[in-house]
Amino acid sequence: MQTDSSFTFVLFGGTGDLSMRKILPALYEAHRAGGMLADSGKIVAVARHIADRAAYIDWVDEHVKPHVSKNGVDETAWASFLDRIEFVKIDLGNPEDFTLLRDALSGRPGIRVFYLATGPSLFVPICRALASVGLNENSRIVLEKPLGYDLKSSNAINDAVGEIFAEEQIYRIDHYLGKEPVQNLLALRFGNVLFEPLWRREWVESIQITIAEELGVEARGDFYDNTGALRDMVQNHLLQLLSIVAMEPPHSMDSDSVRDEKLRVLRALKPIDPRDIGKVAVRGQYHAGVIRGSAVPAYATEPGVKQDSNTETFVAVKVEIENWRWAGVPFFLRTGKRLADRVAEIVVNFRAVPHSALGASALRGGANRLVIRLQPNETIRLYCLAKQPGEGMNLASVHLDLAFDRFFREGQMEAYQRLLLDVINGRLALFVRRDEQEAAWRWVEPILNEWAAANKPPKPYAAGTWGPAAASAMLAQHGTCWLEEEN
Repeated sequence: MQTDSSFTFVLFGGTGDLSMRKILPALYEAHRAGGMLADSGKIVAVARHIADRAAYIDWVDEHVKPHVSKNGVDETAWASFLDRIEFVKIDLGNPEDFTLLRDALSGRPGIRVFYLATGPSLFVPICRALASVGLNENSRIVLEKPLGYDLKSSNAINDAVGEIFAEEQIYRIDHYLGKEPVQNLLALRFGNVLFEPLWRREWVESIQITIAEELGVEARGDFYDNTGALRDMVQNHLLQLLSIVAMEPPHSMDSDSVRDEKLRVLRALKPIDPRDIGKVAVRGQYHAGVIRGSAVPAYATEPGVKQDSNTETFVAVKVEIENWRWAGVPFFLRTGKRLADRVAEIVVNFRAVPHSALGASALRGGANRLVIRLQPNETIRLYCLAKQPGEGMNLASVHLDLAFDRFFREGQMEAYQRLLLDVINGRLALFVRRDEQEAAWRWVEPILNEWAAANKPPKPYAAGTWGPAAASAMLAQHGTCWLEEEN
């Protein structure tokens, strides 16, 4: 990850929540590690509500510093990191202000990175304003989700941005692809002979991908009420994780080889017949409940949410892939807010043995499983059966852990840190290509359209639970259950 390349990292939305919690802390960690960022590299923050650089540095000290370094801040490294930061006050709604940015960047060596940590309504105006002052050359543009509300609006944004920046300049970020266990999933599959023979329909019974949150909509009620869980999480994060799990081995790890294989998976997703959506997709909305001993309100009473809202805060959907490797294997995707725990994981349930002389335990599907935990603790765990000590042949589940900290002295790199370094160094493999995004929207849209046409309320679930009972019933029809229901 080391680079000698000079760069200027321009951060639009420099005082936003994403900049405060993720982007600036990730850049600090890369700076503190030494050698990851060229000494001449600069960070230029852009905002309109702060007067000057001194005021912005004060803001960074107050708001960003608490989010860096779990083991404390290295004050010397922090001071030198602040020396990298410059500030330009711009009203993004006024294209003429971009001459100030052009002048601030004039004569700087190396690549320019423009990170748009703003609402999607500003993506196109910012890109056009950058082009109007000649800043679209020798540059890269990073777009945060959501990129559009549906396929049509997504294409409109991509068309407009594509008129200004070439596809190889556009970095559509999905931070789940930068997580260490996702990288290790690729390493396990394509760097070892052990799993590849088993990674197919003959040996895999089902796969679950879950992204669960304890938090509600927080201060994003107005945004979320016009988005919902399907658009916010399934169309991007969950389908991207699915494509990583199910992809064929690429011939190399260059950007287009990896993304070509992901695209093949997305194009092979079995279209959902609108008449079957009630059988293969569950939508829910949280009501009042208790999380970790504290009462939390219903979604409909959250600030910014319409009282009669039918927006889903939970989705579970069964996905099938129509190709030779995965035909007949159900993939169960699940995401929700105000659930019982904060967890993101991929569960690969292997088939049971065809005959057991050791009792019924060995005939249970999922007795052998691989669990890739993405958050909060990043681990990979392989479950199998072993004999319990004592008399008789009684089997019990045991597991093997991939404990990164025991083998590698280097600490794990946060997802945003890895992805920002990839942008600076021009590595596109972990970013979403336009055709991937279009394929995901095409698959999701029939569900969105059917839910809108039916105009039925989501199924209620109490905050602090694992969602509507219908999500468990959907898996029960296939003789399986969610991982937490095994216990």
